[in-house]
Amino acid sequence: MQAIIERFRYLFCSTKGLVLVAIALVSGVTFLFGTLSANMAAFGIKDITVDLFNMNLVEAEREGRIIILYHSIAVAVVAIETYIITHILPMKRGLRASINATITAGYIFALVFGLVFAYFGHNYIFHGLFIFGLSLVFFAGLMLAVALWPWQKQYRQNDSQYSRTRGGLDLERTAFFVAALATLGSALYGAIAGSFYGNGFETFLAEDVVREVHRSTLQLAVIGHLHIMLTLIAIMLALIVGRWFDFKGILHKMAMPLMILGTVIVTLGAWAVVPWEHIAHSIISPGSMPAAIAALLLVIFGFRKLIREHIMVEQETGNAGFWQKLKALVHDPLKFGALWQMVFMNFVVTIPGIFIAIRLDEIFRTWPFREERIIITGHWHALAGIIATIILLYYADMAGLKGKARRWFGWLVILGSNIAFGAVTVYSLKRLVVSETAQQPLVDWTMLLADVGMMTVMLMLGIILVWRLVDLFARRGRWAEEVEQAGRDGECG
Repeated sequence: MQAIIERFRYLFCSTKGLVLVAIALVSGVTFLFGTLSANMAAFGIKDITVDLFNMNLVEAEREGRIIILYHSIAVAVVAIETYIITHILPMKRGLRASINATITAGYIFALVFGLVFAYFGHNYIFHGLFIFGLSLVFFAGLMLAVALWPWQKQYRQNDSQYSRTRGGLDLERTAFFVAALATLGSALYGAIAGSFYGNGFETFLAEDVVREVHRSTLQLAVIGHLHIMLTLIAIMLALIVGRWFDFKGILHKMAMPLMILGTVIVTLGAWAVVPWEHIAHSIISPGSMPAAIAALLLVIFGFRKLIREHIMVEQETGNAGFWQKLKALVHDPLKFGALWQMVFMNFVVTIPGIFIAIRLDEIFRTWPFREERIIITGHWHALAGIIATIILLYYADMAGLKGKARRWFGWLVILGSNIAFGAVTVYSLKRLVVSETAQQPLVDWTMLLADVGMMTVMLMLGIILVWRLVDLFARRGRWAEEVEQAGRDGECG
C-alpha cells in the first residue's frame, strides 16, 4: 500500500509526474480516436475500433464529437503548460498546490466524461461533468492569474540583465500574466457562445462556414475563440521556452514588451471578430507581428547560446569556424529542436497563411470548397502539432533523457514532424502546382510521407512513455529521486 501511495504522490504531486500523466492521457486519446480518421477507415481499422469499444457514432453528430474531442485535448495541454509555469515561476507554495490540484481534477473530468458522453452514448450526467471539469480549469486559471500578479514586491526584478521597468516590474512575469488574462477572457468568449446551444444555435465546424456570406454572432464568437486560444497556447509556450534557455540581455529587454503588446493586440483582434468582422484580420495580422518578432529574438538568443556554450566546453575558446558552430548548434537536438520548430512553423503555418490571405480572392476562392477546407484544417493542425512536439522535447529534457537516447529521440521527433507537416502543407497547396486530373501521384506521396512522419513521432512518444512506465514499477527508480526532489522544492509536502 505504501508503494502505491508513493507512486500516486509522484504522479499527482510533483511537476514531472503531473506532466507525465497529462502527456500519457493525451497520447492515449490521440492514438485511440486517431483510428477513427478517414485514413484508418480506408484500412478497416475504424470499424475494428468502433466494434471493439462499442462506440455510438451517429454521422449527424460528427461535428459535436469533434468539438468535444478537441476541447478534451486542449484542456490537457493547457494543464501541462500550467504545471510548468507554476514550477518555473516563483509563487506562494499553497497557491501553487491549489492551482495544480484544481486544474488536474478539471482537465481529467473534462477529458474522461466529455469523451464518454460524445462517443459512448449521450448520458447528460456525463455532459454535466464535462462542463464541471471545464469550469474547474477556468477557476484554476483565475488562481494562476492571481499567483502571477507581477506588481507584488517580492516578485520585483532586481537583475538588470532581464527586461524590467525602472520601478523593478518584471516584464517577463507581466507577459505571463497578460497571456493568462487573455486566455481567461478568450475562454469566456467561447463559453458564452456555447451556453446558447439548444437555443437556436446548432453545432458547426468553423471550416464549414468559411464561404458563407452571413454568419451569426454566435458563429463569429466561436470562430474568434478557436483562433485566439491556440495562439495564446503558442505564446505561453514561447515564454516557457524562454525560461528554459534563461533568456536575458538586450534581446530579452526588447522581446518582452513586444510579447506583451502582441498578446494584447492579437487578443483584441480576435475578440473584434464579432462586432467588426470585416476589419478583425486587419487588427490580428499586424498585431501578431510583435509576438512573432519576440519569438525570433528568442530563437537568435537561443542559437547563440547553444553555439557559445558547446564551443566553450569543447575548445575552451570562442574562436571557431562555420562548421564547428553548426555542429555546436545542433549538438543537443532537444534544445535545438524547440527553437527550430519555431522557425519551421513559419514555413508551414505563417508564410502559407499570409500568402493565402493576400491571394484569397484571386486564387483560393476560385478553387473547389473542399480544397480551401483542407487548407484551413491543415493550417491549424500543423500549428497544434508543432506546439505538441515542442512540449514533447521540453518534457524529454525535464525527464532527464541523456546520451545517445537523447540524440536519437530528439532528431527523430524533429525529422518525423518536419516531414509530416511539410508533406501536409504541400498536399493542402497542391492545386498551385498540379491539376486535379494529375494530382494522384502527389497526393499518394504526400500522404505516405505524412503518415511515416507522424508514426515516427508517435513511436518516439510511445517509447518515452514506456520508459517512464517501466521506471514507475521499479522499487527505487528515477521516479523516487524525482518525488524526493519535488519535496525539497516544496511541490510535495
